[in-house]
Amino acid sequence: MWLILPFKGIKNCIFLSIITFLLLSCQNVGQRNSGSVINRDAELVLQNLFEIDPDTVSIYKNAPATLIIPRITKAGLMLGGAYGEGVLRINEAPVDYYSLASASYGLQVGAQQYSNIIFFMTEEALQKFRVTDGWELGADAEVVFRDKGYSIGVSSKTISKPVYAVVFDQKGLLAGTSLVGAKYSRLIR
Repeated sequence: MWLILPFKGIKNCIFLSIITFLLLSCQNVGQRNSGSVINRDAELVLQNLFEIDPDTVSIYKNAPATLIIPRITKAGLMLGGAYGEGVLRINEAPVDYYSLASASYGLQVGAQQYSNIIFFMTEEALQKFRVTDGWELGADAEVVFRDKGYSIGVSSKTISKPVYAVVFDQKGLLAGTSLVGAKYSRLIR
């Protein structure tokens, strides 16, 4: 019967699912984003955030540094992963390029793209980020997920943590956008 697969059939189905996921969710290795493409996309995403919530302009101006990842692609079929590349700006000038990568497992099916901007509100938080390869958001971070039609609801006066992350502009069909377990690493461009 169709619904009852022998053990070998289940292993083949899982293996095929993993291969399909890897082929569909990964960017072509030969199409790495250049610094100028990342900078252009980062500026567009930042302006989009300012239009969505004008209060974030004051956060941006008060933050010593900002990491802007214009597009993160997340996909999953039992096993999942996410990847994106962005730029670290210090005093509004591009300084370094970083990647975000994460892996997950569990009940998940679908794909999604979203944007992520991290505001480093203190020099200490920025320094810790820059010297730690594989840096992760921790308890010292506040993360806000913005859905369509709602203001983010924060300003530079309401932020109490040294790191503030905004996830917005979600597109696609994958429940549960999360930055938990995501590792940020410096890229050489």
